[in-house]
Amino acid sequence: MNKSRLVLALLLVLVLLGVAAWYYRPQLDDNLAPVVPQAQPVQQSPVAAAPVPATEPPPPPPIQHPVQAIEALPPPPAVRPLPPLGQSDARAREDLNTLLGRKKVEQFLLVDSFVRRTVATIDNLGREHAAPSMWPVHPTPGRFSTLRRSEGEIINPDNGQRYSPLVQFIETVNSRQIVQLYVSLYPLFQQAYEELGYPKAYFNDRLIAVIDLLLATPVREDPLIVGLVEVKGPIPSERPWTRYEFEEDELQSLAAGQKMLLRTGPVNHRRLRAKLIEYRGLLTKAALPKGIKP
Repeated sequence: MNKSRLVLALLLVLVLLGVAAWYYRPQLDDNLAPVVPQAQPVQQSPVAAAPVPATEPPPPPPIQHPVQAIEALPPPPAVRPLPPLGQSDARAREDLNTLLGRKKVEQFLLVDSFVRRTVATIDNLGREHAAPSMWPVHPTPGRFSTLRRSEGEIINPDNGQRYSPLVQFIETVNSRQIVQLYVSLYPLFQQAYEELGYPKAYFNDRLIAVIDLLLATPVREDPLIVGLVEVKGPIPSERPWTRYEFEEDELQSLAAGQKMLLRTGPVNHRRLRAKLIEYRGLLTKAALPKGIKP
């Protein structure tokens, strides 16, 4: 597990929450007609093969979380033409510098291939593994640490202090401006999501699903026992602290983003959870899923 950059991925979840369905919805190409296979005659058979009936392609799924009201948001600025996805880094850098400040962007983010990195990372937060090579962030100073106790090796309670400055920064970012930024760049995120292998899905819906998954992560006050995964071979690992796993099967089976939240510590977890709920409220009027408390 890569502990040095785990919370930074959550910043991207916050930065990209917004009102995607408000102005972008991909459509099927009406010019593409379904291909109807033609029946072939069967040799030496008195009965001709029946024709294969034509089938209509399934329609794209409806948007699950349409934005019904954005009264709390200021009017969006004039829409500027978007560059092609492959040439969008300069635009992303400009907009992020305006919103977050150039120093913060340089400190935390990797802007090269920013849109594609972000889409892949957010999608992976809800899966078993979020590949660090795709994260659009710089490493957090310091490294993950543990303590030896009678019950086993636990996450060092001081480990959460590494992330406190970043969490504080997340809390100070203007939520409404983040929504506007997301709206202005959304077609690029949608295109990147389709390229990732979801041509008929909506990236905004995926964001909501990941947010709800993160909100379902239990806040744990008790010490969390971890173990170092053994890697056999003649070459020792240069970063052994990245190979810790939770000893509890229930925790280790959680999605990558949920385990990241747990490793930030209960204080940071609550603060990030509160921010996620705030952004979810800007994104949709839909109630929280059953079992998730505000």
